[in-house]
Amino acid sequence: MKRREFLKSCAASPVALKMLPGRGFFSEEKAAYDAKGLPTRVLGKTGVSVPLAGFGAGSRFCAVQDPGKSVEILNHALDHGFYYWDTAHDYEDGKVVSEERLGLVLRDRRKEVFLSTKTHARTYDGAMRDLEESLKRLKTDRLDIWKIHEVLSAEDAEKIGAAGGVLEALHKAKDEKITRFIGFSGHSSSEAMTVLAERHDFDTMLIALNHYEERKGDMERGAIPAAAAKGMGVNVIKVIRPREKGTGLDPADLIRYALSLPHVCAAVVGTDSVEVLKKNAATIKNFTVLGPEEMKRIRAGLSPFFEDWALPWMCPGYSDGTKV
Repeated sequence: MKRREFLKSCAASPVALKMLPGRGFFSEEKAAYDAKGLPTRVLGKTGVSVPLAGFGAGSRFCAVQDPGKSVEILNHALDHGFYYWDTAHDYEDGKVVSEERLGLVLRDRRKEVFLSTKTHARTYDGAMRDLEESLKRLKTDRLDIWKIHEVLSAEDAEKIGAAGGVLEALHKAKDEKITRFIGFSGHSSSEAMTVLAERHDFDTMLIALNHYEERKGDMERGAIPAAAAKGMGVNVIKVIRPREKGTGLDPADLIRYALSLPHVCAAVVGTDSVEVLKKNAATIKNFTVLGPEEMKRIRAGLSPFFEDWALPWMCPGYSDGTKV
């Protein structure tokens, strides 16, 4: 009844969340996650086990123009154990909207997916508007994780925690069981990520590795341990991006590097084909934690990557919105 009361109260506010006719995982149903033999780790205090590689539905996925091809990729993901899906309200490329594409499959297979989306809004009402639209697009009335998208700075972190801010929306949605868990993502400021992890009660953190020369602080030794100290589940993104510079780095090595870092649960990898899923499956099925010398070798190979500004997403001022 609390959930129904929440939906009813929202109808009287500037943002009206409407019950949607989804066929997914609701409070009275049990999830049907099946890793199909893929190795998993527990995502911190959520208690949920997720595959070592998550399905990233950002720019690479949005580059798939054919809806039928998107559906083929998503069904293959579920059929082969990739049930952790990560998207965002702002992930789109022209007419391709990530959440809408996921909805084509979620309307029939919702309870099989551990579903995460994000809001870029920084106000309560703005976040609620995003949530309403996200639920409609995804063809469900319930999320597994709802995240604050792309925390940029310590100032941004302060705005997030202010009265009437997005954090209030996340807690409201969690209290009323619109989402099971809450979290945040970020790419450029270890300081900002650490502030949010230490000051507030989140369940998960999604953090970028291996990019942004102008990043502030050390993600691996700063923000990630801070989140782990609070029991948060830590997933990492953009782990294979350095290969775009042509440094000779093997994507599989970069995924293994990320998964070998202390406290990391899973690497969320952008996916645009069945072939990528097959390669990721082979990588994590054969995964063993890398030793110090192998980690050192990969770090050395990353050094030239930080000196190249030819990639748009490495330039100062880049925003991880419609292009990720």
